[in-house]
Amino acid sequence: MHQDWIHLEHVGAWTDLTNRLAAVDDTDEFYEAEDLLEELNEPGVDPARDTLGLWDNDTMVGFGQLRLGEQLRDGRGRVSIGGGISPEYRRRGHGTLVMDVLEARAGEKMAERHPGVDYTIDVWGNAPGHSAGEMAVARGYEPARFFQDMTLAPGDFLPHRHPASVAEDTVLVPYSPGIAEAVRLLDNEAFADHWGSAPKSADEWAAMTDARSFRGNYSRVLLEGHGEDRPARALSHVLGAEWVARELYISRVGTARAARGLGYAAWVLSTVVAAAFEDGFTKVDLSVDAQSPTGALGLYERLGFQLVRSGTVYRKTVTAR
Repeated sequence: MHQDWIHLEHVGAWTDLTNRLAAVDDTDEFYEAEDLLEELNEPGVDPARDTLGLWDNDTMVGFGQLRLGEQLRDGRGRVSIGGGISPEYRRRGHGTLVMDVLEARAGEKMAERHPGVDYTIDVWGNAPGHSAGEMAVARGYEPARFFQDMTLAPGDFLPHRHPASVAEDTVLVPYSPGIAEAVRLLDNEAFADHWGSAPKSADEWAAMTDARSFRGNYSRVLLEGHGEDRPARALSHVLGAEWVARELYISRVGTARAARGLGYAAWVLSTVVAAAFEDGFTKVDLSVDAQSPTGALGLYERLGFQLVRSGTVYRKTVTAR
């Protein structure tokens, strides 16, 4: 058994392990090699220091990766650590090794980027009872938030009608690079009161919307003031991605605070779902914070989305040295 950071030539083995874990742990998080290659090239990521692979001869049997948000939220940094261990290698201390290395790296990276600033570390615990959650608790993490994965099949879709409150100077358009900044600003505003979120920089936004999986043609933005002299303002947006062929994943749903409660999000999402099903997609998936302050869970249920799995995010707060 040996360890090394994840090199470009390791992406194939990393993809194989990630997809095996998706099946074994029923996360449905399947990736192409290109997706993981993009993760190595994300803004601010140093693969040689922010990733770790565990190997048994030529087989990758475990991995970990660290992300640090470029911007602070509520005066604190936000770190997330992801990873996984092959089932037959679990409960042998390999997960502990990965966490030891990446937690130490989190402290180093925070000191480099935000010296003297406290931070949180989030890890995903998968379904209740999974060994990842047990390990997190043993390391001083606490259950912090519960998320629900939901899915929608064509026969269960209950579209939302066009809201009567939509003003004449608004227009619903597909996402395009020309409105990227307006949508980024809306996204940062819409998620400012969401647990665990941090504002996205222009570089982070570009990395997300330039990704192989992003689907601008299955994303919609409600713009106010479109076509006038003043810049258009985004009121509501739904962004879609496709990691598995013919399965659309809703990655972002947001509405400006002043425009909440008017039915915009349900309508915009309905148009995205309808377009996907019309083009032959077999299902639409999303993940929602069960305690979302916007009542998102109820919105999705009204459109016909159904619960398929639950998961827990564990968090630890670290005081800067």
